Amino acid sequence: MKRLFLLATLLAAPVLAQQQRWTLETLPAPAQVDATTNRQPNPYVAEADFLKLPPGRTMGSTSAVAVDSKGHIWVADRCGANSCLDSALDPIMEFDAKGNFIKAFGAGLFVFPHGFFIDAGDNVWLTDARTAPTTATRKALGAQVIKFSPQGKVLLSLGKPGITGPGPDEFTEPSAVAVTRQGVIFINDGHDAGRGNSRIMKFDARGKLLMTWGEPGPAQGQITAPHALAIDSRGRLFVADRWNNRVQIYDQNGKLLDSWQQFGRPSGLYIDRDDVLYSADSESRNPVGYGYNPGWQRGIRIGSVTDGKVTAFIPDTDPNPDAGSTSGAEGIWVDKAGIIYGGKVKERAVVRYKRKSPPCPFREGVSAFFLAAPRRTQRVTRRRIQRRWPIAGLYRHAAAAAQGHYPAGLRRHRRGRDTQDGQQRGEQGQRAGFRPHD
Repeated sequence: MKRLFLLATLLAAPVLAQQQRWTLETLPAPAQVDATTNRQPNPYVAEADFLKLPPGRTMGSTSAVAVDSKGHIWVADRCGANSCLDSALDPIMEFDAKGNFIKAFGAGLFVFPHGFFIDAGDNVWLTDARTAPTTATRKALGAQVIKFSPQGKVLLSLGKPGITGPGPDEFTEPSAVAVTRQGVIFINDGHDAGRGNSRIMKFDARGKLLMTWGEPGPAQGQITAPHALAIDSRGRLFVADRWNNRVQIYDQNGKLLDSWQQFGRPSGLYIDRDDVLYSADSESRNPVGYGYNPGWQRGIRIGSVTDGKVTAFIPDTDPNPDAGSTSGAEGIWVDKAGIIYGGKVKERAVVRYKRKSPPCPFREGVSAFFLAAPRRTQRVTRRRIQRRWPIAGLYRHAAAAAQGHYPAGLRRHRRGRDTQDGQQRGEQGQRAGFRPHD
């Protein structure tokens, strides 16, 4: 217990030290708030506890979740806690699309699993944003980016284990990695403001450094503690410049193209095949101090990279976000079906968000008529509807037709004609779960 407490103290010490000097003069300017901030609709419903962990294992803090080409869900947690140091657990876990556990690997290789990526070949990439020195019982660890095959074989290691620095083969705190379809590797080097490097590093497919850019600061083109990466269909690089409350957009040679604040204080970024950007804000706070971004609610903002307009917002459910430095989704991924996966550090959980079923406009229109009509009109109309559409009633027929249960479309049955056919289709609607309104 004493050892774990010491470890937690060491990991938190740099952050606590910085908190003592955070004032309005030392903090970056917050993002501008407008009439649309936090007001976009939320078309998603959350689903938690869908992953079935191995017996005896609990989920640790995680900012790392991804989905491969088979629909399998991958998570890198911090070994049931907020650090993997001296843990025998495998941090990288694979689950099938239903959340059933398949396998795990990576034990003894990481201190602080952080940035996660699955490339076009389903290879798994994981960054380690902390370091640990050599001791009598272990080798030095951390400050590395490691590429694995889907079976868990180490294919490439970048950085020197346990060593930090500004050199071309060193990292301070590698926080994110993204790989193009051509195999070009981009890595964010920097996690906490005021701690070493704040740069983007570009490598070829074999791990040879091609170039770096970026320096700490709030000016356009400067980056302080870059936290996430995403690449759109045009090859543009989206960088989560979290400390500065913005997303910066570069070409692949480091030229700044644009800077956006409308996606909040980004901890995680993902761009899907339709060029929709998903930005996870896990840190915005109103009080002066770490995360200072007043007026911005934590949550996931969604919008097109074409026009930069935010069209949807999934708010964080923490009842008191200003009380802590983080809550809600930090790591983020979206599968081919549009399901969003969020890795949570504070809550030590992975949550997925599915789109709500769209309402049936025909049913809504008729329901509105009933609500507005006098009671006698409602009773008469309901009887007429039930006579003309036997068995199921209007609502069940309309809903079943909308769902494709009636290939021939909605049919009216007068004077007993096709009554048997209508009954069969009504029963088909019943089996599908549709019932009369009354």
